[in-house]
Amino acid sequence: MITRRLFDFPDAGWRNPFEEMDRMRRYLDQLMGQTDTRVGVPRAGVFPLINLTENKTAYILRAELPGIQTEDLDIQATGRNITISGQRKIEPAPNATYHRRERESGKFSRAVTLPGDIDRDKIEASLKNGGLTVTVPKSEKAKPRQIEIKS
Repeated sequence: MITRRLFDFPDAGWRNPFEEMDRMRRYLDQLMGQTDTRVGVPRAGVFPLINLTENKTAYILRAELPGIQTEDLDIQATGRNITISGQRKIEPAPNATYHRRERESGKFSRAVTLPGDIDRDKIEASLKNGGLTVTVPKSEKAKPRQIEIKS
């Protein structure tokens, strides 16, 4: 105990090897936080918001796309990736003075890598009440197989 207090033992002369990296991360976090000069405006997150679930036969991708029409969407499957892209169109009110403007318009794209092989020919998608559901069947080799135990 006395040795620790007098000589700062066992930390005497030892430095955290990641101390400089932590300092740089804090600096970059601070720097990135100052890039948006508009006060009180939330930064745009990832759009659209997506949930990805799976069952024994398929992956189910659900995305929130309020106000988007089917003709404004493009869904593509490449390898294990599903890409949802489109355009959100919001018409500005004529001769309006905005006090708050948080709804963004413009093009968006979101790519999701699925954890297993898929059957791209059987993918189905539906858009209902602003909710997009894409059902991506698993390939036969990716589906779990029940093994029979012989006695």
